Amino acid sequence: MALITLSDAHLAYGDLPLLDEAALSIEPGERVGLIGRNGTGKSSLLSVLAGKQRLDDGQIQRQDGLIVHYVEQEPILPEAPTFRESLIARGNIESIADEKEKWRLYAKLDENLSRFELNPDGDPKLASGGERKRAALALAFTLAPQLMLLDEPTNHLDMRAISLLENICRDELKNQRSLVVITHDRAFLDNVATRIVELDRGTLRSYPGIFSAYEARKEEELAAEALERRRFDKFWAQEEVWIRKGIEARRTRNEGRVRRLEALRRERAARREQMGSIRLAIDAGEKSGKIVAEVTGLSKSFDDHVVVKDLDFTLMRGDRLGLIGPNGAGKSTLIKLILGKLKPDAGKVKLGTNLQIAYFDQLREQLDLNKTVAETIAPGSDWVEIGGERKHVIAYLGDFLFPPRRANVRVSSLSGGERNRLLLARLFALPANLLVLDEPTNDLDVETLESLENALLAFPGCAVVISHDRWFLDRVATHILAWEGTDENPANWYWFEGNFQAYQENRIARLGEDAARPHRLHRKLTR
Repeated sequence: MALITLSDAHLAYGDLPLLDEAALSIEPGERVGLIGRNGTGKSSLLSVLAGKQRLDDGQIQRQDGLIVHYVEQEPILPEAPTFRESLIARGNIESIADEKEKWRLYAKLDENLSRFELNPDGDPKLASGGERKRAALALAFTLAPQLMLLDEPTNHLDMRAISLLENICRDELKNQRSLVVITHDRAFLDNVATRIVELDRGTLRSYPGIFSAYEARKEEELAAEALERRRFDKFWAQEEVWIRKGIEARRTRNEGRVRRLEALRRERAARREQMGSIRLAIDAGEKSGKIVAEVTGLSKSFDDHVVVKDLDFTLMRGDRLGLIGPNGAGKSTLIKLILGKLKPDAGKVKLGTNLQIAYFDQLREQLDLNKTVAETIAPGSDWVEIGGERKHVIAYLGDFLFPPRRANVRVSSLSGGERNRLLLARLFALPANLLVLDEPTNDLDVETLESLENALLAFPGCAVVISHDRWFLDRVATHILAWEGTDENPANWYWFEGNFQAYQENRIARLGEDAARPHRLHRKLTR
């Protein structure tokens, strides 16, 4: 028997239908990956399943006594002196009447906080976004509900925490326990999901198996849908030509054909078109020198925290460097050293000739929440210049899936995914032959991620990318610079030619099978 079932579900936000006669059943033991474009209503659907939001119409049936736990995209932790006390309040553990069960949960909570590398006595007021997410996940796995709902659980997590989460979801959610997770992390879906459910234009479509299997089947479905629509539109156009002949259409024997045309018109008007594809094109500016950056003996510390020591490498035009390591290892610091925004303690960075640099993090800091979307792209103008050609700002924003009606809304009203798309639009409007992208994949849906990958693959300049997205690094990176710190050598960075998968294989060959697990940050460094 299904744990929870939606049937003929309707839900709208303003005039935008999020669910339109949607149907879904979650069976015991399933791990469902919920995917779809940003803004299509995935979080709203999770909120409905959690009982926090009501459907406008339709039915939802829950198994008697079903226990559901929901971890939001940005979890809020109750105010308390420690993580332990905050999570006890969030999970209502104190209200449990069975003292033995209560103390078992206390012990399990401490255990899970330690697994997620959090101090149970730590102060939640000082927690980062990633620490709050890990704390909320620790509570969820402590409570072990029959149905767990996770909204973007990998956001703010580094590779080690993502790997830990994958293992827990795969190994500990068995038998009667089920999972529905919203994520755009394709490697996570391949490692965890038993079924993919896509929310597309108000409809829920189910695909058994992992994400890779979904991709292959979806491509076939879209091709068939496009063919069917072309046939429909051709027939509809022929009937419109016929009706304009006038007197022939008004003859009694053709009344049925007229009614059929009216039905065709209604069907076409009701049709919800597939959302367009984002079109990312990078203005590569002028050609840089062959050598982009030479790093020699680079060292930097903050008090007794060593970020990097005696690092050497050379970046060439056309290289795409993936910079990886746990949160706090110093990846952003390393980028600032390379760009000359921080002064090293020792060593030097020699930048190449004719460089035009676009820095994603810098643009994020400059995002003015009070400006409109159009003002952010083209301050004081209606035009942007891309590759020497002028383009109207409305048309340019359309390439990034912003409809004309969204051009004049304030940045403060945008979702996380929309803000990241806006940042990419701003970044790619600047001529640059060196792109520096600090975690550009956060909050982007799968289609936008794929477009970003394709744009980087076509980019003739050099790119440096900080990312925890393994799938993204597999496709994009030509080189990896990985933090491999140990207690004896906490500032060890390893240079490798190849993508992430090749680096992983190399690391196992060098260090053994245990090295396949992402590194733990042995001590807190300044990022």
